[in-house]
Amino acid sequence: MKDIKPADRVNCISEYYFSKKLKEVAALNAQGKNIISLGIGSPDMPPSENTIKALKAEAEKKNTHGYQSYVGIPELRKAFAAWYKKWFGVELNPDNEIQPLIGSKEGILHVSMTFLNKGDGVLVPNPGYPTYLSVSRLLEADVKIYDLDENNGWQPDFEKLEAMDLSNVKLMWVNYPNMPTGTPATKELFKKLVDFGKRHGIIICNDNPYSFICNEGEKLSLLATEGAKDICIEMNSMSKSHNMAGWRMAMLASNKQFIEWILRVKSNVDSGMFRPLQIAAAEALLNNDEEWHKQYNVELYKRRRVLANKILDTLGCTYSKNQIGMFAWGKIPEKYASSAELADDVLYNANVFITPGFIFGSNGERYVRISLCCTEEKLEEALERIKNRKTR
Repeated sequence: MKDIKPADRVNCISEYYFSKKLKEVAALNAQGKNIISLGIGSPDMPPSENTIKALKAEAEKKNTHGYQSYVGIPELRKAFAAWYKKWFGVELNPDNEIQPLIGSKEGILHVSMTFLNKGDGVLVPNPGYPTYLSVSRLLEADVKIYDLDENNGWQPDFEKLEAMDLSNVKLMWVNYPNMPTGTPATKELFKKLVDFGKRHGIIICNDNPYSFICNEGEKLSLLATEGAKDICIEMNSMSKSHNMAGWRMAMLASNKQFIEWILRVKSNVDSGMFRPLQIAAAEALLNNDEEWHKQYNVELYKRRRVLANKILDTLGCTYSKNQIGMFAWGKIPEKYASSAELADDVLYNANVFITPGFIFGSNGERYVRISLCCTEEKLEEALERIKNRKTR
């Protein structure tokens, strides 16, 4: 029999880190280790009560289980537009400037397939969400890494960007509020990005799922910047802000032409989202009020962050106290050769799983990330386990 081999693109990527590591964690649990997982940012609280009620009511209807529109139902698009107006001050036409997504991870692929030919340049942050890099490699784009550095506030160094050969660059991935570093968005940064994109003809795509988490200040959108809609795309997700990670409800917004092009790709990949999910998502967008967001997105995570920071203190890590989002990001002490070494120390000696920063790029090598998606009781237990482990 002739040897079967995968496409070359399969050899340019590896299995997603969490996909592999969680298998190891599962095996340790099977041995009775009872691992406390502080790895993935999957909210452990449910959506609002009204959201669940809307899902149930719509799912009980007999005529609601068929294929749905590729562009999303009008109720959902209008709800996303109202949500952006209320919280971000951005006017969006629900008919042609919003595209619902089956999760924003899907959107990374659709945007990349829409704008990148083989060999086209794409700017990818280091550290950054690994999917920006893996999708770019799958499409055989020319990946151009740009550095984010703690000494520069984890923001792009525009002098270094301007010095790069940008002649073939078509797309730039940014992510503010930032994951994994917790760096807040700023209006000044967004103005610089829009200016940079316009001058070089580079589409700026901001991945923005963390604006509500641990953020008591203003919620910022790249699209609120003057002229942004001409050259920018913003993705947003209900996974974090509405406790709906498993629902896979997200969206992207931009100008009419960009949306039209992206829909050409998307409509050939999926067949729309389950209508009851869309109806329930619209309910959450319209009726999860300030008090709900304060309780579930701010106060809850603030209490948990205090405990996560104590874990970082115990590990000898340094960190900024101004982080937002659902992770704590800390720089590891010099005695550890790498973030993987520290993460394995904690996993094998304390039965606690934390994320080594190297998975986000080489600039994350000296950092670890702790998820806040865990009860205070479990965080306290993790803290005690780490305190009592056999130290080096």
